[in-house]
Amino acid sequence: MTTAQAREAAPLQIEASELADWRESKRAHAVLDVREPWETEICRIADSLVVPMGQLASRLEEVPKDRPLVVVCHHGMRSLQATVWLRSKGIGQAFNLAGGIDAWARQIDHSMAVY
Repeated sequence: MTTAQAREAAPLQIEASELADWRESKRAHAVLDVREPWETEICRIADSLVVPMGQLASRLEEVPKDRPLVVVCHHGMRSLQATVWLRSKGIGQAFNLAGGIDAWARQIDHSMAVY
């Protein structure tokens, strides 16, 4: 299988429950939050890298490429666009968090603020 075929075979999104499993089992991964600073002040997943979507192209070198990367925004739309863009840049292990931080807060971390 070629690298391009592997990228196409990998699911584009993961559910909040799958990310929770990764975190609980300590599976290697990184979380990239593409929301604006005012949004991440309300809530964010611990240890996430915050790079607002508008800065992603200029800060691409900061994005981990050595492990699966879960991309997060508020409801999953910006992060889906960012995930597709990251994959076009060769980051085949980029995955969108379906439903975004809102899904994470409502399904996994009930102590997290929602907005």
